[in-house]
Amino acid sequence: MLLGTSAFALDNVKVSGDAKLFYTTSDRGANLDLFDKDASAADTALRIGATGDLLKGVSFGVTGYAVSTLGLENNLVSNTWTGAHGVATGNGASFDPLGTNGLQVDDASWMGEAWVAATVAKTTVKLGRMEIDSPLAFSEKWSIVPNTFDAALVINQDLPDTTLVGAWVGKGNGVNPLGRDLDPNTAGVQNKGTINHTPIGDNVVGTAGKFNTFMNGGAYAFAAVNNSFKPLTAQAWYYNVVNVANAYWLQGDINCRLVPGLTIGLQYADMAPKGVLEGVKDSKAYALKVGYGIDALKVSAAYSSTDKDGTLKVANVATDNLAAAQSKLYTEAWWDYGYVGAPDATSMNLTAEYDAKNLAKFGAYYTNVSNGAAANAGDMNELAVTATKSFGPLDVTAAYINEKHDGLKRANTVQAYLTLNF
Repeated sequence: MLLGTSAFALDNVKVSGDAKLFYTTSDRGANLDLFDKDASAADTALRIGATGDLLKGVSFGVTGYAVSTLGLENNLVSNTWTGAHGVATGNGASFDPLGTNGLQVDDASWMGEAWVAATVAKTTVKLGRMEIDSPLAFSEKWSIVPNTFDAALVINQDLPDTTLVGAWVGKGNGVNPLGRDLDPNTAGVQNKGTINHTPIGDNVVGTAGKFNTFMNGGAYAFAAVNNSFKPLTAQAWYYNVVNVANAYWLQGDINCRLVPGLTIGLQYADMAPKGVLEGVKDSKAYALKVGYGIDALKVSAAYSSTDKDGTLKVANVATDNLAAAQSKLYTEAWWDYGYVGAPDATSMNLTAEYDAKNLAKFGAYYTNVSNGAAANAGDMNELAVTATKSFGPLDVTAAYINEKHDGLKRANTVQAYLTLNF
């Protein structure tokens, strides 16, 4: 090697990111009105990432996140959108979410992704910190910052029309992932009436984005996704959450050839507790979805049902499963998570989306959940209407949500999402 040469070079480097401002206000709660300071929350987030090639067949990716209220919590709002902030306790008092003590919320920053991937023939190995998208353990993207994982991922496509996946998840920065410090004697408590989103932080990323051992002992996942019969995409997932649970997810989605635009989907899930949850009954769910799309209009109807004897929710196990973790069931609500996957839940979802081209993209989402078990999440009825418009690099979404929860009054929520892409 000649003096001054390098063992590798950075090629095809791409830098991207976004800056976000999210705002929400709700009249949910006693003596709260829309746009009142104490009924509102806001946050800003900055994401900067880079990807590139280290060698032929070897790539990398890094992503950094930073969140800040910009001091809004002591001015226009009293609450934060994300729970990822640290809290400056000042004279020893903790932060008052209603702002009566005037304490500030600390900014926070962390490395959300830092991975290396190598591809040989039709096999790719990815190691490091990354986002994951799987039916029962995934990065939730609805909030202002997503949760991520320290993991190892292997993807193979040697079999025709088949993708095989193997994964090990060692750490995550989600809030209260299932199995971490879990008391099996209280595992059935579902926090009825308080599990839905509130103006005081989300339940996605933990304080300062800190990573902890995933579910005490980590988790394995294996999957096969097949498209041999071209209209059908079938997938099967198996999870071994060390000392907590085994889980299975089966799903098939088919495009109907006889009726162009018609799609039909089926889902089945089974979460079988073990170890620290030995003796707790399985949580099972099935769901059906029928959709139709033509030109700019897409509509769908979905139904799901969960087994009444279960304890765990058929939802993300990487965030707060026993509270408001998001579910991948077809019936999941637009805003109020934690209901459709709860035990003994019968759910229905109707969705309509229309792209009015230069005007805006519009969406209407109706979800109804009936649940007769007093220990579970309770009934829920939600109607959400959204409008999204891009102005060059700026994406703007406005949302109105009307919701009714078991034991709570009907509430209204208004939200604004601003995302500047670069």
